[in-house]
Amino acid sequence: MVSKKIKKALEGSSVIRAMFTEGKEMAKKYGAENVYDFSLGNPATPAPEAVKEAIKEILDEKDPMFVHGYMDNSGYEEVRQAIADNLNHRFDTHFDFHNIIMTVGAAGGLNIIFKTILDPGDEVLVFAPYFGEYNNYAANFDAKTVAVNPDIATFQPDLADFEKKFTEKTKAVIINTPNNPTGVVYSDATLKTIAEILNKKQEEYKKEIYLISDEPYRELVYDGLEQNFLTKYYNNTIVGYSFSKSLSLPGERIGYVVVPDEVTDAETVIAGINVSNRTLGYVNAPSLMQLAVAKCLEEKTDVAYYDRNRSMLYTALTEYGYHCFKPEGAFYMWVKSPDEDEDRFVENAKKYHLILVKGGAFCWPGYVRIAYCVSNDTIKNSLPAFKKLAEEYHL
Repeated sequence: MVSKKIKKALEGSSVIRAMFTEGKEMAKKYGAENVYDFSLGNPATPAPEAVKEAIKEILDEKDPMFVHGYMDNSGYEEVRQAIADNLNHRFDTHFDFHNIIMTVGAAGGLNIIFKTILDPGDEVLVFAPYFGEYNNYAANFDAKTVAVNPDIATFQPDLADFEKKFTEKTKAVIINTPNNPTGVVYSDATLKTIAEILNKKQEEYKKEIYLISDEPYRELVYDGLEQNFLTKYYNNTIVGYSFSKSLSLPGERIGYVVVPDEVTDAETVIAGINVSNRTLGYVNAPSLMQLAVAKCLEEKTDVAYYDRNRSMLYTALTEYGYHCFKPEGAFYMWVKSPDEDEDRFVENAKKYHLILVKGGAFCWPGYVRIAYCVSNDTIKNSLPAFKKLAEEYHL
């Protein structure tokens, strides 16, 4: 018999993964070219050529015992220093290698942060809609998430509701900008107010409350928006990053955590995250990929490719009558369900071979998410299906 915790996790298994699996089955039945799968945030652009060249160079020139061996649980020191230097150059920060811990992707990073800071019964505030796995990551350590409502006109956070949701149990806040699933980039004014509220609540409850910035989409922004780095707003900020989207390497599971010196008792937090990397069984981030990404820190995926998909899809869907939020970042479009029953709308979409994910998977029903990180042809060929679905609903 499996544990009670795992039994509960199985009952709430990922809707997104289930839709992805169903899309694969439909592709076998109808042909992949006739199924339009918008379920999974799997990058459609290849990794930059520099990544392949870096891997070849490392394997050709470095001692294999070094490349494939153990290192400090935090990762190779030279890799961590290269990342610190890159961040300092780009964001006017002041990190060195000791502020950086290499991780098994962003998910691994969030779990080692949570293991370090959370006690059973603690609460983590999250801005809805949000990546549903946050619930599971908190539950791993017997803590729970508490959702903060959005301003549904903009899908920026409702900051009045944010302030109301704090209790003595609040230990952390997760922020994800650019946001999955909405594509919204939180404004400078929003971030400043979040920091002001956090400082006030720390003083009120006489304890540290951490802001955890989950940043897998940091580089994917449009229309001239600038990438932001949240440590400048609030001292007790910990950053989790992944190269999955910026270098199109989701399966390689490589990322890092940043703990600035401004974090209260930073050395203990860093030591705790380092130990958590080992005791959760990650041990260290993949060695070859650590060395490879360190050579590719100035590289990034083809954002213009996703921008073309964004523009094509947004223009067509709004013309057909759908109510869409134009993404400012990431590669997701957030669309109001024209059916009051979003599950029924998602099922009806399948009649036209459209695989969409319901908003309830992101803890905010009434909407669907479209992951447009697909081929340009998939966008183009799906438009008649979206049009027929719109006509069914008399949009």
